Amino acid sequence: MKVLVVEDDFVSRKLLQKLLGHYGECDIAVNGKEAVEAFKLSLEGDSPYDLICMDIMMPGMDGQQALLEIREVEKSKGIPETGWVKVIMTTALDDPRNVVDALHKGGAASYIAKPIDKVKLLDEVRKMGLLD
Repeated sequence: MKVLVVEDDFVSRKLLQKLLGHYGECDIAVNGKEAVEAFKLSLEGDSPYDLICMDIMMPGMDGQQALLEIREVEKSKGIPETGWVKVIMTTALDDPRNVVDALHKGGAASYIAKPIDKVKLLDEVRKMGLLD
């Protein structure tokens, strides 16, 4: 499994990297702009991400905008929705509007409120078929 962790908070970034790094390659981006660039590079290098864990609230380009741009890249490359990267959005704010935006407008596969619970995170990844 190839994972991209997108998180501006150092502690949260390290936690996600540690949890998911046991299951495969785990790259890091610190904001939405870096996430979009890393995603494009992974496609160009024929080594796409299987999973992106992305914080919603980040300076510059937030996670919602980054997710929309990632979806546009997938569309422009002719990737069908069934082949889109799985995305788990994370946030410290348990705001219902964020849930709707992440899941329905951006096509995120899941949404997890912080602090991240290891069991819940891994359960979500299993539901996506990325872990046994």
